[in-house]
Order: sequence, then structure tokens, then C-alpha cells
Amino acid sequence: DLDNHPDEWLYKADYILENTYETQYAQHCALEPHTTLTWLDPNGRLFIRTSTQVPFHVRRIVGQALNIPVKKIRVIKPRIGGGFGSKQEIFLEQVCSALTLATKKPVRIELTRREVFISSRTRHPAITRLKSGVTRDGRITDLDMEIYLNNGAYGAHALTVMMCAGSHSLPMYQAANNRFTGRTVYTNLPVAGAYRGYGATQACFPMECQMEMMAGAIGMDPIEFRLKNYIREGVGSPIFKAMGEGGEGVEQVMTSCGIRACIEKGLKEIDWYAKRKKYAGQTGSKRRGLGVACSMQGSGIPEVDMASVTIKINDDGSFNLAAGASDIGTGADTVLAQIAAEVLTVPVDRIIVYSGDTDLTPFDVGAYASSTTFISGNASRKCALKVRDMILDVGAAILGEPASALHLENGFVASADGGKKCSLEEVARTSLYYKNQHQICATASHTAHTSPPPFAAHFAEIEVDTETGELKVIDYVSTVDCGTAINPALAEGQNDGATLNGMSYALCEKMEFNSKGAMLNAGFRGYRIFTAHDAPPLRTFLIPTYEPNGPFGAKSVSEIGINCSIPAFANAIHDATGVWLFEAPFTPDRILAGIKAKAEAK
Repeated sequence: DLDNHPDEWLYKADYILENTYETQYAQHCALEPHTTLTWLDPNGRLFIRTSTQVPFHVRRIVGQALNIPVKKIRVIKPRIGGGFGSKQEIFLEQVCSALTLATKKPVRIELTRREVFISSRTRHPAITRLKSGVTRDGRITDLDMEIYLNNGAYGAHALTVMMCAGSHSLPMYQAANNRFTGRTVYTNLPVAGAYRGYGATQACFPMECQMEMMAGAIGMDPIEFRLKNYIREGVGSPIFKAMGEGGEGVEQVMTSCGIRACIEKGLKEIDWYAKRKKYAGQTGSKRRGLGVACSMQGSGIPEVDMASVTIKINDDGSFNLAAGASDIGTGADTVLAQIAAEVLTVPVDRIIVYSGDTDLTPFDVGAYASSTTFISGNASRKCALKVRDMILDVGAAILGEPASALHLENGFVASADGGKKCSLEEVARTSLYYKNQHQICATASHTAHTSPPPFAAHFAEIEVDTETGELKVIDYVSTVDCGTAINPALAEGQNDGATLNGMSYALCEKMEFNSKGAMLNAGFRGYRIFTAHDAPPLRTFLIPTYEPNGPFGAKSVSEIGINCSIPAFANAIHDATGVWLFEAPFTPDRILAGIKAKAEAK
């Protein structure tokens, strides 16, 4: 019991490091603002068409808020222009609905960009103190993290983001002792909520900078130090059980882990050792440096998230797939269709997807916690397997063979030797019109008992002008282990977007306020984000592993890419200039101030 024996902390450490890090407010900047349209149908049912990540939560909470039964509410999620966590809460829907019920008229509310900045949701600013101990031979003895999150005026996500900050960072490296203290505070500033990365982004900064510092303190290569201490396949952490997203978590061990391969690929692509040697003796006002950072995330919330999928066959051997999952630009519809098509052995264009309608699709918790591929994808696979078995039963009657001797092959029911076969079109017509008439249709649900982490390693090559503080990104390599990618192009796109989002957050994004808490730059003119013009060189590499609990070996990919940019740049800035920066974003004025402070200290 280390709390009762504080002398046990750090007494085995040869070096002790303690620093405080700060990350800032940030806006999601989805191109489509928050928008909701409500109306009553001729039967008096309330229709809600809304830009949301969570249609079923909208239905439930609007019903509770307005004291109307769920059966009187239909929620439709159209194609929406981005979310990144900002549309995970019920925000405009209950207001629009109340006005429609009062007036019996259609009502639409669409926020202006200024209103989105001030009145929707943001990333939690964080102040994190990390104290760590390390031995001379490179073992981490202690990790003691204390984090303070600014939640703004209300309590949305106050507990869960804080818990994820610890549970998605501390298990990454195996320390003998771990301690986590988290506090979330109210302020008179915009309300913080869900934002891609969800606490892991805030905690990755101190963890990965401190890893660099510990390696430096003992004279060990920072890559070697990480490889010595990272969590292995078959290894667990007490943190998983102690800290779930909403409180107590679940025990789990790593069933897949590609972090070593991620690091090795990044080292090769960035030409790490040759460039570190080249830049070691540089002179002049412009200095180049390299930085690395690693991260882990999760794949859904174990024992909490649930998703369902329904599949039915049509006369022509095509299939309708109805999913409660919300595609918010993440490719969910495509991925769920691909998983079903793989089981049913048909081209993906024979899977017709309908999603995001609470009347017509089965339940799904929604698009958050990197859950869709892992949770909803498993539901799609389970459902397709049920439909496959129903098809084989009908095929057995057609071919005069036992179902156990048949299989699906390229859209046909075939015998083991291929001598007998019938098409899915014949199966569908037979079941619908002729023999033992019935609709081949099934529904399956899935919830998970673990949340297998994806892993990532990012490598940044930068150039710093020591006279102006300007930072230029020369090259950036992002490697990610997301298991077996269901759709590699979509997975790469997700990681590119998350990484660019992280780079923008690390280098320029900052919400500014006056002394009374009023936001000063509530709009794209004053709040700077990377545009296509600003995008630096960025290369994503998928590192294949196989996650046995995922659909066809898949894990999540949508969030993890945002976590590493701040520490990768911080470590690169130190490599180039010898300056440690502990507050993001790393703007030229902050870099220059750090350089001047270091010079004055000499």
C-alpha cells in the first residue's frame, strides 16, 4: 500500500524528474456547424433531423427532457459535415423539439461559427504534473501523474476525459509503481466535452517528453529506452481494472501490440540515426532536429458500448444492411458493408446500407470512443454469419445436400467439391416464393469485454529559426497499428486527418479570452487552424497486426493519430535548440522566448 508507505515511492530510482505541462483549449472546427430541424408528422410524431453522432441517445434524452414517450420520437441522422466529438451531446435537439411541440410548426436552429466556438463544446485544457523515477539501467520505477482539467461552466465529460487521460497513457510503459490523481474544475469559460483523443492527447504530452528526459538523464538512446519499457503482448496493467472511462474498468491483457514494428518503420522512413548524427554538429541560425512520440488509445468502452446490425436478402441476391451506427465521415457504412460482404462472399456493391434512423435501424450507442469498427463491425460480422447459416439451410433443400457440407463461395452456395452449386438469387427466390416460405433476415448485437488499444509512433523532422522562433516541418512520419485494416485507404485517411489535426493543435490553435472570460477569437479569422496550404509533408504507414477480438483482426484507428504531435514537436524542438517547452501551442514567440531564456541562463 504505497499511500500508507510514501517512502516506497521513488526510493529505488537513481534519477527523479518532475515537470508541469499545459495544453490549451481547442475547437473541433467541423465544417458543418451544429444544425437541427424538427417537425411533426400527420400523426403527431416528433421528427428530429440533426447533425449528431448519437441518434439513439438523442431520442432517449429528448424524451426524458420533454416528458414524451420514445415511441413518439423519430431521429434521423443525415450525412453530416464532421463531428470529432463535438456532436456527441444532445445540444440543440431538445430546444428545437420544445419549440415544435409548442407551435406545431417546423423549427430549425443552425449555429453561427461564433456560436459554435462559444456555446458548443471544446477540448479540456489541462495542467499536468508528472513525476517519474528511473534506474541507471533504464527501468522506470515510478510514474506519478496529477492532472487538472478545465471543464468550463458545466459538467459534461468531467469524469470520463480525466479517467482516460490516465488509462490511455500510464499503461503504455511498465513502471513498478503508478499513481494517478485527477481533478476537474468548473470555470466561467466555454464548456469542454468530447474531442478526438479524449484525454489521451493531454496526457501523451507529459508522458512522451518525460520519456525523452529520463533517457537523457541516464545517457540512453530514447528509442532504446522506449523499447525497453513498453507494454508487451500478453501483458496487462492494473490501471485497466482500476480506471475505466466511467470509473472502474475491466482487466485485460494485450492480445495484439505492434508498437515495436511502428517504431522500427518510423525510424527507417525518417532516416533517424543518420540525421541525428548529421544534425549533432550543426551551426548557424537555422537548426534542425528530430523528435519521436508514441501513444495508445482504445477500441470502444468495454462492458458499456453495444451495437446491432440487421441484414436481409433481396430477390436478386443483394442484401439490405441496417445499422444504428453513425457514419460521420469515418467510413462506417463502407466498413460495415465490407465486413458483411466478406462473410457472405459477395462484392460490396451488393450490400445496400441504411444507417442512422431510430425507426428503421437497430440500436447502436453511436460514433464515439473509437468504437465503430470494433463494436459495430463485430455486430455486422455476427449478423452476416447468422444470415449465411440461413442461406445454407435453404441451399441444402435446393441441392439435396446437408447444410454442414455446404459453404458460400463468390455469391453461390456450393458443395465441398464444387460439383453442386446454386446462386444467392435462387436461394432468395426459393425462400420467398416457393419452399418453406420465409424472409432470410437476422439481427445480431455485440458488446465487448476488452478494449484492445491501437498503438502509434510519430517521428517529426523540423527546422527552427533561432532568430525568429519560426518552426518549419521538414518531414513527418505517422505509423499506426490498428490491427488488420478493413479498408486500408479509409484507415490511412482517418490517420492522416487525425495527425494533421494534432499538428495544427500543437503549433497554432488557441482560444483566447479577456480578463472577464469573453472569447476574443471566435471565428476562423482569429482562430487559426491548418488549411491545405499549411499542411506539411505527412506520411502515414499502417502496421498490420491481428487482433483476435476484432472483426477480421481489426482495432480502432480514428482517434490515436491526434495524440503524438505535441510531444513529437516538443522533443524535436529540444533536439534542435536544447530548449524544453512545457506549454502548447509551440508558436514562434514561445519558441523564441525559450531560446532567449536558455541563453540568459548561461
